[in-house]
Parts: sequence; C-alpha cells; structure tokens
Amino acid sequence: MSTGDPLLPLLLAAREGNDVALSELVRRTQPVLWRVCRDLGTDGDAADLVQETYERMLRAMHGYEGRAPVRPWLLRIARNVCADAVRRNQRRRRLIERAAASLEPEGREIADRSIAPLVAALDRDRFEAFVLTQHVGLSYEEAAQVLNCPVGTIRSRVSRARSDLRAALRAADSA
Repeated sequence: MSTGDPLLPLLLAAREGNDVALSELVRRTQPVLWRVCRDLGTDGDAADLVQETYERMLRAMHGYEGRAPVRPWLLRIARNVCADAVRRNQRRRRLIERAAASLEPEGREIADRSIAPLVAALDRDRFEAFVLTQHVGLSYEEAAQVLNCPVGTIRSRVSRARSDLRAALRAADSA
C-alpha cells in the first residue's frame, strides 16, 4: 500500500467503521467527484452519480489493496458509474424510440385522427411511462425498473398522461 497517500489513512479508518474518517474522506474527494460525474455523466445526474460512486466505494473499500492511491481508485469507480449510467440511458432511449415508432398500429385512430401526435406532445416523463405501459405492454413494475423510479411514480405519470390525452382530444373536438 502507498504510504505517501494522504487519503489512505482515512480510507483504512473508514473501512474499520470510523464515521469521522469516512466523512473527512468524502469532504476531501467530493469536489473532484462532482466535476468528473458532471463531465462524464448524463445531463443533470451528477448528484445521483456522486452518490452511487460513494455507495460503490463503501462496498468495495474492504477489498481495497492499495495498488493505486485512493483518489485515482475512487475516480476509476466514478468513471465506471458514469459509463454505466450512459449505457443505461442509451438502452432506455432506444427502447422508448422503438416504442414511439410503434404508436400508430391498426385501430389506434380516434375519429380519423391519429393519437400519435397527441401522445408525442405529452410531457417527457409522462410520455415515457405511458408508452412503456400502454404501447409496449410492460407492467408498471417493469416500467419503473426501466425508468429507474418508484412504481407509484409510474402509476401517477400514466394517470396524468391519460388525463392530458383526454383534455387534448376534447380540445381538438371543440376546435
């Protein structure tokens, strides 16, 4: 283990359950983690990525062997967290794009108007929840996993999407 690393004693003490050392380790490394996660992660997710980095660090610190100084080791964890998040978002985006492409199957027209433009005009969160549950056929639980949010949030978004669609149809009928 590297003896010239100022963060090593903090990590070793934190590994033994010293909460003060853990807090100091976080305090000293948080600014650089924020920069890395902001720059490598997805838009607006830096806080979640930093938190996930520390969660992974806590799980991995008992196996830390000191082959690299603590800071580069932690930054490697952050890089992996960011890469995982980018891949997860790309998979989600592809799934939603495939679902959106299938919005106009036979029989989905109301009064000779396609509902696809109305669905596409929904708020992004509601659109995603609606498409995944109503068009792709995922359960609310599966959609919650895809969108990384609670099941209740999916239920709420779908309900609001339905309300928005009813209002848009009424507005289109009265126009």
